[in-house]
Amino acid sequence: MRTSPNRLVATIFGAVYLLVGLLGFTATSGVGFVSTDGGLLLGIFEVNPLHNVAHLLIGAALLIGGLSNVKAAKGVNIVVGAAYLLLGIVGFFIADTAANVLALNTNDHFLHLASALVLLGTGIAADKQVSPRQAV
Repeated sequence: MRTSPNRLVATIFGAVYLLVGLLGFTATSGVGFVSTDGGLLLGIFEVNPLHNVAHLLIGAALLIGGLSNVKAAKGVNIVVGAAYLLLGIVGFFIADTAANVLALNTNDHFLHLASALVLLGTGIAADKQVSPRQAV
């Protein structure tokens, strides 16, 4: 099962989110840890240090799940996908408020929603022999 879609997606997304978390610190010099206005990563995604730490933790969870086994990968894809779906939706409502402790902007919301679609879609639709109930 090393070629499992869930393992592949979790591993790739995990590596990417770890890299994004590390790169984010290059854009947040002088930005407060939970500042609602962050620095721009790649010129379009707003991040603050807390947002970077969140990317590192999520990336680590995905990478560990992807490198472990199908059940772990499926579970982490579903959980992280659901969290990103919620964050993508809620982000539109908190963007200009004090609750925006991750310094989210519109580009972040759409990226989180796209990540949610891939992670949830893979977690739910692929590797049907592994029950989602067993995976979470």
